[in-house]
Amino acid sequence: MRRHLTQRYLIALGSNMRVPGVGSPRSVLLAVREALERNDLHIEAFAPIIDSAPVGPSLRRYANGAAIIATELSPPALLAQLQRIESEFGRRRQGQCWRARQLDLDIILWSGGAWHDSGLTIPHADFRDRRFVLEPAAAIAPDWRDPVTGLSIKAINTRLTRPRPLPR
Repeated sequence: MRRHLTQRYLIALGSNMRVPGVGSPRSVLLAVREALERNDLHIEAFAPIIDSAPVGPSLRRYANGAAIIATELSPPALLAQLQRIESEFGRRRQGQCWRARQLDLDIILWSGGAWHDSGLTIPHADFRDRRFVLEPAAAIAPDWRDPVTGLSIKAINTRLTRPRPLPR
């Protein structure tokens, strides 16, 4: 009998567009929870949804969250599955980067450590500088460690959000 290893992933969730039949960006993220489970991605934890300012040219505020999922899928197979779910919600991968989007699902960390190939890098290249990723992630995975820096999600979030003195 062949035994499958369960992989665990920290996934960032974001939306800043209404989706017909689903509703507001916050409703989209709540619906994603069901979509992940329907696609055999077991949710171990789901962070509270926060609102955040957009990055780039989009003017619409985002709803952001995070989830820890367990699956037997490899990182590239999971990426393909997440992109299919994004498509189900109307996401099209064309046009300007950083534009408004119905749904964005990013692999942030993986229980297997680091991964890099032409289409995927884990840990996510920009997560250490994104409060909208770190805040929800810290709520459900404070002790997960970045394999590059060795720091926990909680420590990275604290470093990013700590008050700093104003320049003189």
